[in-house]
Amino acid sequence: MNIFKKIAPSVSVVIPCHNEEKFIAKCLDSVLQQDYPKEKMEILVINGDSKDKSKEIIETYSKRYPFIKLLENPKRFTPFAFNIGIKNAKNEIIVIMGAHAGYKKDYISKCIETLIKYEADNVGGVLKTISANNKIVTKSITECLSNFFGVGNSHFRKNLNKITKVDTVFGGCYQKEIFKKIGLFNESLVRSQDMELNIRLKKANGKILLNPEIITYYYPKSKLKDFFLHNIKDGIWAIYPFKFVKIPLKLRHYIPLIFITSLLITGFLGIFHPLLFFVFLFIISFYLIVSLYFSARIAYNNKDIKYLFLMPITFACRHFGYGFGSFWGILTIYKIKNEK
Repeated sequence: MNIFKKIAPSVSVVIPCHNEEKFIAKCLDSVLQQDYPKEKMEILVINGDSKDKSKEIIETYSKRYPFIKLLENPKRFTPFAFNIGIKNAKNEIIVIMGAHAGYKKDYISKCIETLIKYEADNVGGVLKTISANNKIVTKSITECLSNFFGVGNSHFRKNLNKITKVDTVFGGCYQKEIFKKIGLFNESLVRSQDMELNIRLKKANGKILLNPEIITYYYPKSKLKDFFLHNIKDGIWAIYPFKFVKIPLKLRHYIPLIFITSLLITGFLGIFHPLLFFVFLFIISFYLIVSLYFSARIAYNNKDIKYLFLMPITFACRHFGYGFGSFWGILTIYKIKNEK
């Protein structure tokens, strides 16, 4: 427990939850197993109108552990849950956790230790993606979200070896006073609200740190169809922030859009101009070669040839889903602006 052996600041843990009956118990068990003093914790689980058994599971835990409290989020979406939790938090340090994840037992103590020691405004760690089951499709999705070709240079998904200043972190451990300074989460953003808030925090000269010793275990989608649809939504919400705020996300969030747009333009114009058709073939061929290269490495590392055939499909679900989602986001924003 390091600096908290004698004195531990009180902390409020905020966990949004919507239809997470398969994972919320794992998440709460993970929080209960933290090495942080339980008398210094309150756990606020914000139920977003779940239609499954999530609420009943949370109520079972709240009856057994008085410091676990169930709050309701009738508007369902994540930013409303974050803000409900922050407004109801009794303590001056807030740790945001996801219901679809598990946490290393020193997660909270490492977060708070880093926050205090380095006088940071927000602290987070690395996201280790693990399979929810042993099926190869699920494991291929896990590999995709753990691979540079799948996620780019996202710091919280990379294996860093030192505490690093970053633009955003997964979840986050905040000084509550920060929200008084820069405002709460933007409730217009169904997704990307954490990135947008951290961009505001950076503009206000806030310090955001990633400590690789702080570890979250994330369970991704287990079916390619669900993974593809999830990436479409992520792609849409990489564009929608332009509709609500003036601050864009980082370049890495727009690379799939650039890729898809280049294919659409060269593919269409290639019908009329042979040179552009060859550009289209070059782009798609180069993508396939790179995809096969990373797929072969994954197959070799796992000693399973099936990955060589499955990973290109999984990478395509990631890249094409995100790219087409972003493209649809642009068309939707353009349509909205024209209707005004």
